[in-house]
Amino acid sequence: MSGNRLTSVTNAVRLIKSFTSTRTTWGVSELSRELGISKSSVHRILATLTDEGMLEQDPESGRYRLGLAMYDLAAAVPTQRDLHEAVLLPMTELRNRTGETVQVGVLDGIHVVYIERLDSPNTLRLFTDVGRRNEVHCTATGKALLAHLPADRRDRIVAELSLTKRTAYTITSHRKFKQELDRIRDQGYAENRHESEVGVVSVAAPIRDTGGVTIAAISVAGPAERMDPLRSQMAQAVQRAAGLVSHRLGYRGGGEHDR
Repeated sequence: MSGNRLTSVTNAVRLIKSFTSTRTTWGVSELSRELGISKSSVHRILATLTDEGMLEQDPESGRYRLGLAMYDLAAAVPTQRDLHEAVLLPMTELRNRTGETVQVGVLDGIHVVYIERLDSPNTLRLFTDVGRRNEVHCTATGKALLAHLPADRRDRIVAELSLTKRTAYTITSHRKFKQELDRIRDQGYAENRHESEVGVVSVAAPIRDTGGVTIAAISVAGPAERMDPLRSQMAQAVQRAAGLVSHRLGYRGGGEHDR
């Protein structure tokens, strides 16, 4: 852990991030086991966050849930709210056009977090929960996000990556991974062909805000047997969807801040 971090603050943040769409309540003992910190420490953090309105305690069960202050904070993040509104129609069009699962992800440190998803209507389809985190080096979304960052930030993140070998197709060399990112930046989209899971293929393209800054990526993913014969069409469809979202966010292209 960095010497600049406060352990108490780090634990409080970890505790808050334990609350997800699939795990909305926690007890003290459960959080202690989940976070690997003592029950007394968990209790103190919970008491403080509850006093500040960040959490609420059910008077009957004694379990904790997110408080109203968290929703106030979420409402104060216009980029995420605007992004949610901007992606809905292009995501639907992309899912209908390709018949595959469509996702939108954002960068969070050295991980990609999926914040929006529309499932494929096909019987054989992929399931990725909204809020799920994945590694950036073996996902199309993660690679698209990294490739379109400013070079100095991209290089700092790449230096932190362990490049875990998920399959025989995963890139595990930092030199080759940097070359892959350069190629992605040049062509405008990223591919994941069996790199995170054998048999799964995905294609992603960057979403830019009004200043040309890449803030998210949209991807389409499905079984290789359906995706591979249509790789070119999938890439074009994803880039078109990314362009539509970016346009809805105010991006007009060609500016000096395009990166």
